[in-house]
Amino acid sequence: MTQQIHGRVERLRADFDHSFAVPARTIDDEAVELLAVGVGGRPYALRLSQTSGLHPDRPVVPLPSSVPALRGLAGFAGVVIPVYDLAALLGHPIPEEPRWLVLAAGGPPLALAFQQLDHHVRVPATAVVDGSGAAAAARGCLRGMVQLPDGNRPIIDMAATRDLVHRMAGHEHSEASS
Repeated sequence: MTQQIHGRVERLRADFDHSFAVPARTIDDEAVELLAVGVGGRPYALRLSQTSGLHPDRPVVPLPSSVPALRGLAGFAGVVIPVYDLAALLGHPIPEEPRWLVLAAGGPPLALAFQQLDHHVRVPATAVVDGSGAAAAARGCLRGMVQLPDGNRPIIDMAATRDLVHRMAGHEHSEASS
């Protein structure tokens, strides 16, 4: 047993020493970090730069509402934030209770619920097909597409999703005013 521990310590020491010999990894400005998610049984991606937190199994207090996508309210660091079902916002049936909540970066606060977190991925910017511009407004919450090894995924834009939520709630909010 002592021999096993000694061998492991030596391997860890060698790995640690070797880490200083390897050139430092630089942050590639041309890379895009994404969360690959499953929403309504379909694959999508979220830009990590447009989120401010990811939470599993967070309790959501239901609210009576005429907006079917509104799941209720959840607390985050002492702040109560409305939670909307991402599947409903994208026009999908809600197949199961969402497990994950993602906080949208920026304001006003917004949390989106979804069923499945597939993985985090960093891709070259060339793997992302941009979906901005006037034509993108007609596509609702989706802005672009990313090519991943497990298939192509539409990218959900958090600002456009926030704008949709505000329109559904009857607020006069637009991306231009934020």
